Amino acid sequence: MPDLAEIGVFGGSGFYEWFADGRSIDLETPYGSPSGSISVASIGGRRVAFMPRHGPSHRLPPHAVNYRANVWAMREVGVRRLLGPCAVGSLRPEIAPGLVVICDQFIDRTRARADTYYSGPEVVHISSADPYCPELRGLAAEVSSQQRLDFKPAGTVVVVQGPRFSTRAESQWFTRMGWHVVGMTQYPEVILARELEMCYLNISMVTDYDAGVIDRPEVTAVQAHDVMRVLAANIDRLQGLLSLLIPRIPISPGCSCQRSLEGARL
Repeated sequence: MPDLAEIGVFGGSGFYEWFADGRSIDLETPYGSPSGSISVASIGGRRVAFMPRHGPSHRLPPHAVNYRANVWAMREVGVRRLLGPCAVGSLRPEIAPGLVVICDQFIDRTRARADTYYSGPEVVHISSADPYCPELRGLAAEVSSQQRLDFKPAGTVVVVQGPRFSTRAESQWFTRMGWHVVGMTQYPEVILARELEMCYLNISMVTDYDAGVIDRPEVTAVQAHDVMRVLAANIDRLQGLLSLLIPRIPISPGCSCQRSLEGARL
């Protein structure tokens, strides 16, 4: 298949469609069906592929998303830079709903998710020391600052299995460990992109305080409808950030993400 796009975007919860005039592409992969069709359109002169991570009507909970098929399908249409916005809960009182966190690290607390393309006989030990593209993170911070968004230029997301939210005890543990936000979809998406030598950027939209955030007695346990309400109020800001960021992404990368397999094979 010829390269139809160079930049890909996975829409998270509440972000199910973007282009009104996009070309729709249906793909099957060696790993099964992706979450939905890929829509390709032009943004600022760049060809962009969009796919809703959970499907067009949020039919797939986080633990049931076929991450391998999704990332493979993006690479199949030519994507080399992958943007993965998602909804997260805050683990810190100072990280308020509506704030954007440009994550630089993750903690994996998922289980039994298919998280590699190399299950043998070819063996690859990919480095995940710095899983998020430093070039894309820097650009996202610049655009966020110019837009006067409330944002944090770095942070650690702990990825839980879902679909349930954390208990208060779990949430308090995450906070004591020094982590910043909690979500359900960053793993294994970011590592699969790395295995296919794609740059990956996370933009975490904070929708709520997690259940165990301390010293905030007025904060009640998160409910799904509260998450969707905050997402709906902020989706335009997120789309605006992406629309301004995408044209600024260099044609040639200034990072090493797209050489991540060098030295990884045994």
